[in-house]
Amino acid sequence: MNHSRVLCLGEILFDCLADGLHQSWEAVESWTAYPGGAPANVACGLVKLGTSSAFVGAIGFDEGGDRLVAFLRDAGVDITGVQRHPTAPTRRVFVLRSPSGEREFAGFGTLDTTAFADTRLQADWMPESLFLDADFLVLGTLGLAYPETRAAIARALKLADRYNLKILVDVNWRPVFWPDPGAAKPLVTDLLKRVDFVKLSEEESEWLFDTTDPGAINYRLDSVEGVLITRGDRGCAYCLSDREGSFPAFPVAVEDTTGAGDGFVAGFVHQILGRGLAGLRDPQTAREIVAYASAVGALTATKPGAIAAQPTAAEVEAFLQFGE
Repeated sequence: MNHSRVLCLGEILFDCLADGLHQSWEAVESWTAYPGGAPANVACGLVKLGTSSAFVGAIGFDEGGDRLVAFLRDAGVDITGVQRHPTAPTRRVFVLRSPSGEREFAGFGTLDTTAFADTRLQADWMPESLFLDADFLVLGTLGLAYPETRAAIARALKLADRYNLKILVDVNWRPVFWPDPGAAKPLVTDLLKRVDFVKLSEEESEWLFDTTDPGAINYRLDSVEGVLITRGDRGCAYCLSDREGSFPAFPVAVEDTTGAGDGFVAGFVHQILGRGLAGLRDPQTAREIVAYASAVGALTATKPGAIAAQPTAAEVEAFLQFGE
């Protein structure tokens, strides 16, 4: 049996992107659906880079769910941990885009955020076997909004501790997913106390910690091995093994930023597994790891669709060589 090195837990869904730029919800005439969802994006990005991954999450027993299962299978992602809910549908998220490719979440159509299958991930159905030989657990925070999925996350954290997996959390703050956005901050803060790496945007850093200084956040969390803060077209800042640094954004023609942060996460984890955690203690190696992650994120933003745009390892290497 082949074992996946990285487990990605959370939501898989359809990002329905407005076909026109800079339009209001009422003005959009058509949408194009792309497979997405941050943990699924990371899982697919890792496989494309050459690192095995498994997706753990719940989707509907519907046509959309069938398509997403087939998509993951065709992408080479292990689907052992996929659960199918008999009545709750697969989630669709409607996304408006600005002329620069920046996205704005426009909701879930006619359904409430609690209606979808990803809110009902069952802890008891999660295969413990997936954790036996894995190296990393990657997850977001959206599942904390829903009691059943929150319980599944709690079990995954216990299994990760039992089998010595490193844990990376991408905060991925999306108020529209939360029935009670006011409940988010304490739940997310508690989760961050139990992980090894934290990836945030600048806005998320301000929201949670009132600072965008990765060293200050690293100090406050105390137990983490690294903090990564993405800053859009201004690159990223990081604190890895208590060493701080920053890296500028690569100049690329941006078409759609959906999934760029997930590409960054996939690139970072892929590099950690390839170079080893010890590499983070060397400032030059740490910078090279962040550069690689930044390149994956930048390339992901050059095409529409979070997963469709993800680069291969060869494409990343060629991009870095050209850029250097």
